[in-house]
Amino acid sequence: MKQLFFLISVFFSLSTFAQIDRVEPPFWWSDMHESSLQIMFYGKEIAQYEVSVSKEVVVENVLRTENANYVFVTINTKDLPAGSYAFNFSKKGAKGFSRSYELKERREASAFRKGFDASDAMYLIMPDRFANGDPDNDSSEKMQEKADRDNLGGRHGGDLQGVIDNLDYLEDLGVTTLWSTPLLEDNDKAYSYHTYAQSDVYNIDPRYGSNEDYKRLAAEMHSRDMKLVMDYVTNHWGSEHWMIKDLPTYDWIHQFPGYANSNYRMTTQYDTNRSQIDWKYCVDGWFVSSMPDLNQGNPLVLNYLTQNAIWWIEYADLDGFRVDTYSYNDKEGIAKWTKSIMDEYPNFNIVGEVWMHDQSQISYWQKDSPIGAIQSYNSNLPSVMDFTLHDAVMTVFDEENPSWDKGMIKVYENFVNDFLYADIDNILVFSGNHDTDRINHTYKGDVDKYKLAMTLVLTTRGIPQLYYGDEIGMQGNKAEKGDGDIRRDFPGGWKGDDNNAFTEAGRTATQNNYHSFTKKLLNYRKGKEVLHFGKLLQYLPENNVYVYFRYNETERVMVVINNNPEAQELDLSRFAEGLAGNISGKDVISEAPINLKNSLKIKGKSSLIVELK
Repeated sequence: MKQLFFLISVFFSLSTFAQIDRVEPPFWWSDMHESSLQIMFYGKEIAQYEVSVSKEVVVENVLRTENANYVFVTINTKDLPAGSYAFNFSKKGAKGFSRSYELKERREASAFRKGFDASDAMYLIMPDRFANGDPDNDSSEKMQEKADRDNLGGRHGGDLQGVIDNLDYLEDLGVTTLWSTPLLEDNDKAYSYHTYAQSDVYNIDPRYGSNEDYKRLAAEMHSRDMKLVMDYVTNHWGSEHWMIKDLPTYDWIHQFPGYANSNYRMTTQYDTNRSQIDWKYCVDGWFVSSMPDLNQGNPLVLNYLTQNAIWWIEYADLDGFRVDTYSYNDKEGIAKWTKSIMDEYPNFNIVGEVWMHDQSQISYWQKDSPIGAIQSYNSNLPSVMDFTLHDAVMTVFDEENPSWDKGMIKVYENFVNDFLYADIDNILVFSGNHDTDRINHTYKGDVDKYKLAMTLVLTTRGIPQLYYGDEIGMQGNKAEKGDGDIRRDFPGGWKGDDNNAFTEAGRTATQNNYHSFTKKLLNYRKGKEVLHFGKLLQYLPENNVYVYFRYNETERVMVVINNNPEAQELDLSRFAEGLAGNISGKDVISEAPINLKNSLKIKGKSSLIVELK
């Protein structure tokens, strides 16, 4: 009887003591390009157990760290069919417990999915501020911060259902690709609506919906021939992340020891004259005190981030990543991360946030950069963001008295440096995003200046990106009221809103003025390969009038931007090279015929987009 009691006690001791709280990735797929899969098992004192797997599974490595709550088991999935495989945990020869692990079937041709490119127009939303499709999930018992729409920096209730409900609006506008700021769980006590301080990177924040909802969003978009881009964060997590509270290794995050803030001087990444301490505080310093800095130099961290990114691509059927604070990462580590993803999905696309103000410094971070090659560095990153063009756009249309370096010459000079980029068609061009001033605030609600900016962004080289609400004239004062004011709720996204800007009837006359121009140009661009991948021919601005052409072997489009408040008349003989013998065209916006024989008149503060005939 005593022996039976002893065996029962041992059984219950083993089964409860070695509880597995988490397995990540939670499942995987067969027939992946990379056959090594590292599975993390987490549970109290789990490292004291030996691990074995089904006979057909090759175990490449079992790794334990200084934290006994973790075991990392690497298996080889090559030639393993889809199915469930048992991981057995034993102690001193006695069976402890088992955990089933599933390999799923991949989608057909999953590896060859096509990412976004210059044929797309990308629309950026902050989901908490876009539309509230399910008021029941505005707050969650699991999450610390509750909904408070009266708080500019609080959670307002926008969610995935709200996005799905308004896909018709985006499709009608002419958008082909959606970039949403992060949707993964963020359990910060305040300001969690931006979701860049993530607390669980395998689960959608319940206040946005579920993993299944995210998967459904992708499916709904693909049924409309639209693409979905995930905002991925490699540089940091939130201080509430469950792993931060129980680190697998001391060096999972950068420690000084503990916290030290970044100096944000990204130029130290390639400054040959830098001091080591300045470089360390840029790369290893935390972005802010609530966002511990991840150490991509630790192979365990790098592999965890790589597998997590691939898991989301495969699970949700994604079409691209936008990577937050790309140039703050360990540059060798992030290059490996990027290459691993692109090796798995050769036609995928990833755009990195490289917020710098010099083209050569931005170019450094693009794949095969001639600048990076000087230091034998290749990030493997297909796309970067054109922040220098953004800098020009945010000032130039207020510069009505041109000089050597003021007025439209700023835009011209930006494109002069295109030779610095390895792939000029694969850079993201934009007038604003969730971190910058609203363009319509900068230009004080002047719709004519907005149209000038959109003409440029939507007809020049690269991949155009719009920020939600710009197309209806939304404003916001970042300097005086903070980030929350440039991230206002889209009108009509909440029941009881004063007007519904998702519909023509619900928009005000001013909102429709903004919207109709944007819609016309976006939908024209959608079918114009010459605006996607055509060459750019530009002319030095005269009298603050900037003229350029997009052309290929079969099509030509002439763009005229008059930044002068006075009407101008152009002598077209100067533009003979661009006109290439064409003497007529069509105004893309008004659809009126345009005579191009001798001269061209253009009103003050206006643009012309002319399809040449």
